[in-house]
Amino acid sequence: MLVSLYSASTGMIAQQRRLDTISNNLSNVDTTGYKAQRIEFQDLLYTPIKEAGTPTAQNSTLPTGEYVGHGVRVAATNRIFTQGNIEQTGGTFDLAIMGDGFFQMQLQDGRIAYTRDGSFKVDANGRLVNSNGLLLVPNITLPTNAESVNISPDGIVSAKLPDGTIQNVGNITLVRFVNPAGLKAIGNNLYLSTPASGVATEGIPNQDGYGSIEQGSLEKSNVDVVKEMVNMIVAQRTYDLNARAVQTADDFLRTIGTLKR
Repeated sequence: MLVSLYSASTGMIAQQRRLDTISNNLSNVDTTGYKAQRIEFQDLLYTPIKEAGTPTAQNSTLPTGEYVGHGVRVAATNRIFTQGNIEQTGGTFDLAIMGDGFFQMQLQDGRIAYTRDGSFKVDANGRLVNSNGLLLVPNITLPTNAESVNISPDGIVSAKLPDGTIQNVGNITLVRFVNPAGLKAIGNNLYLSTPASGVATEGIPNQDGYGSIEQGSLEKSNVDVVKEMVNMIVAQRTYDLNARAVQTADDFLRTIGTLKR
């Protein structure tokens, strides 16, 4: 009976974690470049009562065994890096990645972080930065007298000057990872590389499998609200069933305790 109590309690804990993940997805449904998370479960250790292949009294062997499971645990929280919908904003420095790749941002401590959030601004020195003031890498510095700025699908940044000439300002590059699901989320739409993600491989947008850059657009979250609501209902119902199993096991234990008196 204690096994049923423990197994059901692990189910409640697992579904609570699932609900936490769903809630985080829904709260970020309007976050630029956000990638939905999916929780994954694994069953726990089994206690063998009868092993498969055990000899029987009839000079035969058991075709199947008898094992008692001990519940479930959270194995991983997997981030889904599918393409989000592209929303046209008309902003000069709003950049959406169509396809594979990440922008590179320089953190205050010099480390490089990665993002799909292309909502850039221009700081007092004419450099492209994100909403938190972090510099885009490679650095792009615009002329102070630029009348307009064009960013091509392959990342070439050019500025139109007052005399009508076009000045090539620089090139925006993208990076890819062998296993982007292994990236570590640190908040503010940023990720850090890990041994699981592999090292960042830099390339030119719109070439060799790297995504293209669409100026005047932003990539929206890839969260599917309907799917998340369905998952929330399933998680709630599963939690309730496990709670009922705990209550039933407790009732059995109370009955046994009464009989002993």
